[in-house]
Amino acid sequence: MEYFHIIRTIIISFIISLLLGPLIIPILKRLKVGQSIREEGPKSHLSKSGTPTMGGIIIFMALLITVVTSGLITKDIILLIVSTLGFGLIGFLDDYIKIIKKRNLGLRAYQKLIAQIILAVILAIYQSNTSAVGTKIIIPFLPDHYLDLGILYIPFIVFVVVGTVNSVNLTDGLDGLATGVSIIVLSFFSLVALNWGLDSISIFSSALIGACLGFLIHNAHPAKVIMGDTGSLALGGAISGIAILMNLPLILPIVGGIFFIETLSVIIQVVSFKLTGKRVFLMSPLHHHYELKGWKETKVVGVFWFVTAILCIIGIISLKI
Repeated sequence: MEYFHIIRTIIISFIISLLLGPLIIPILKRLKVGQSIREEGPKSHLSKSGTPTMGGIIIFMALLITVVTSGLITKDIILLIVSTLGFGLIGFLDDYIKIIKKRNLGLRAYQKLIAQIILAVILAIYQSNTSAVGTKIIIPFLPDHYLDLGILYIPFIVFVVVGTVNSVNLTDGLDGLATGVSIIVLSFFSLVALNWGLDSISIFSSALIGACLGFLIHNAHPAKVIMGDTGSLALGGAISGIAILMNLPLILPIVGGIFFIETLSVIIQVVSFKLTGKRVFLMSPLHHHYELKGWKETKVVGVFWFVTAILCIIGIISLKI
C-alpha cells in the first residue's frame, strides 16, 4: 500500500466529519445535550456550560462511512470497529444517563468496569488465537525480541485496554486536547502499520485520524461541541485495539505518555490526599494543574500536543523503523 491511499483515506474521512458537524451539532443543541461543568473546577470553564456534548457520534460516523466505503473489510477491521463502537456505546449510555436522564453519576462505576472488561477480554482472546506469535508481545527498543506472557496474556491485555480507555477519558478535559493527542498517536500507529504491511490497520487508523481532524475543527477552542464519554471511550477503545492487534501494548505508555501521565496525576492526588490530607497538584488531572498555575487553555493543549509528538518520535526510534 502506498502513502497515497493513506492520505486519500484521511482526506475523505476529514471531509465527512467536517460536513457532519453542522448537521449533528444543531440536533444535539435541540436535544439540550449540554455539558455540565464541575463547580470545583477552573472558573474559566464555567463559560463552557451548555456546550453540546456526545459529539463523539460525529467521529464514529465519519470513521464508519470511510472504512465501509474503502473496500478493505478484514477481520481485524471488523474487530476494531467492534472495539470502537463497544466502548463508545458504554460512553454513550453514560452520557445519556447523566444528561438526558439527569442522573449526575451516569452509569455505576462497576457497570462501566464490567462492560469494559468484557470487551477487553474479547480483544485478548481474538488476538491470542489469530496472531502468528500467539501470546507474545513486542518489546520496545528490542523489536526483534518478544515477551511471551502465556497465561498472563489475557489479564495483562485487559489491564492495558481498560487503563488506556479510561486514560483517554481523563485527558478529555480541555478543548481539542484529547482529540489532538489522539490524532498524533494514531498517526504513529498508521505509519508503523504501513511500514509493517498491515494495510487494514493502517487504513483504519488513517480513517480515524481524518474523522478526528474534522471533529477538531468544531472542537478546537472555543469548542462548538465536546466529544463526551461517547467519543473519549470510543477513541480509547480504538487506540488500545490497534496496539493489541499490532502486538504493541508496551508502546502505549511511550506514545500515549500524556494519557498515562494524566491518569497517574489523578492516582497520586487521591493517594496523597487520603494518606496525608495534602494535595500534590493544584487540581487533577494534570491539565487542570497547569491551568490553575496561570497557563492559558490553548497553551496547555499546545504543549501536550508537542510532548506527544516527541514521544511518538521516540516510539518510532524504539521500533527501529
